[in-house]
Amino acid sequence: MDLTALTIDQIREALTHKQASAEELVCAHLARIEEKDKDIRAYLTLSPSRALEQARKIDSMIAAGEPLPSLGGVPTAVKDVIVTRGLRTTAGSRILENYIPPYDATPVARVEAAGACILGKVNCDEFAMGSSTENSGYFPTHNPHDLGRVPGGSSGGSAAAVAANLATVALGSDTGGSIRQPAALCGAVGLMGTYGRVSRFGLIAFASSLDHIGPFGRSVRDVAAVLKVIAGRDPRDSTSADVPVPDYEALLDRPVKGFKVGVPEEYFKGLSPRIGDNIQKGIDLLAKLGCEVTPISLPHTDYAIACYYIIATAEASSNLARYDGVRYGFRAADYDDLGEMYRKTRDGGFGAEVKRRIMLGTYVLSSGYYEAYYRKGQKVRTLIRRDFQEAFDEVDVIVTPTSPTPAFKLGERVDDPLQMYLADIYTVTADLAGIPGISVPCGKTKPDGGEPRLPVGMQLLAKHFDEARLLQLAHAFEKAGGFEVA
Repeated sequence: MDLTALTIDQIREALTHKQASAEELVCAHLARIEEKDKDIRAYLTLSPSRALEQARKIDSMIAAGEPLPSLGGVPTAVKDVIVTRGLRTTAGSRILENYIPPYDATPVARVEAAGACILGKVNCDEFAMGSSTENSGYFPTHNPHDLGRVPGGSSGGSAAAVAANLATVALGSDTGGSIRQPAALCGAVGLMGTYGRVSRFGLIAFASSLDHIGPFGRSVRDVAAVLKVIAGRDPRDSTSADVPVPDYEALLDRPVKGFKVGVPEEYFKGLSPRIGDNIQKGIDLLAKLGCEVTPISLPHTDYAIACYYIIATAEASSNLARYDGVRYGFRAADYDDLGEMYRKTRDGGFGAEVKRRIMLGTYVLSSGYYEAYYRKGQKVRTLIRRDFQEAFDEVDVIVTPTSPTPAFKLGERVDDPLQMYLADIYTVTADLAGIPGISVPCGKTKPDGGEPRLPVGMQLLAKHFDEARLLQLAHAFEKAGGFEVA
């Protein structure tokens, strides 16, 4: 039995029937990380003692005949923008290179309370700003399907760890597609819940009105199990919603016949045929499952990227003002006065992309430009949200590609920020509207001119707090062979 390839259900089965111990599961993953991660480079910091201590607690519970917690013994990775008590958390940035948080983020505390074993912190674009994990202040992560390509971003380490069996599940964050896009490029399942469904307490902020924490897994059921644990009201996060959390796993097997599925024409313009062919086959499979597929329009989609990069950079400029070398994090060593200390600290601590976004955000918030840019961006955001509200009056779920292209080569877009930003063209709208979305594997591309076969992701979107329906349809798609559609 390959202990690194098990799902959560299979881990429960193995532990319950004493085919393996939680300690053996953790050790198997640590051994695989040592063997494989020198090429993939998913992890920034490992926490073997923390994982093993938790595993031994789980084994003691089993030996005592106590019931196994819902995530008992599950090896878990955590994106490095999510704080972990006593465990280095850098946000992928040199400015926080030696930061050791004194507390756990709420989702981390909740998965650990449910028995998960935290293997360590995984790489990401600096402060979650990027679509390839090449903007990490430390090193790029490589796609497990082709080591010469990106895993997506900004949660590239989370996606790569799950796809390469370096963790069973992982926590990531999504501000403009940072869970769904890397899930698509690495062939994993990635879920972003409704804004407010999962507490952001302990998430190092990028853009506070857009940030989410969500799970990665290799199956829909695994993602559903993690979401059930991390969802729900948190008094320490005023934006978390006091909305009942369904038993997502129990609802997975309900029939999907009769679901109304909308296909927005705007999401298929300029789409690479290598992606489009697979998405069409995925849509055809949903129709075979009894869904009613209908074309819809989301007319303000064309403005989404511009709208997103105004709002997100403005909020980033505000949030990142706290990194000034005074309270914590990196501080420049050689300076004559406070102003010079600020300048040298931020110049030396932040990478190029973070600086670019701070400058963009400061500009759109500045006197004389606020009305022309930031206020107008918020008005467009309202129009995008209204598009989805009107669409969900007609359909239950919307299906789109997750990414316009398969994984691109490392270094290919580093010097072209606009092309990098366009990688999120199909995902930013859900963040702007605050609705939930999931990316599921939809086969691989056909070989083309010597190009390898690469994972394709299909995105499903639903109305606010309707994650159960998303998971239900995604699970039916998985059971019908949709992950391997050819």
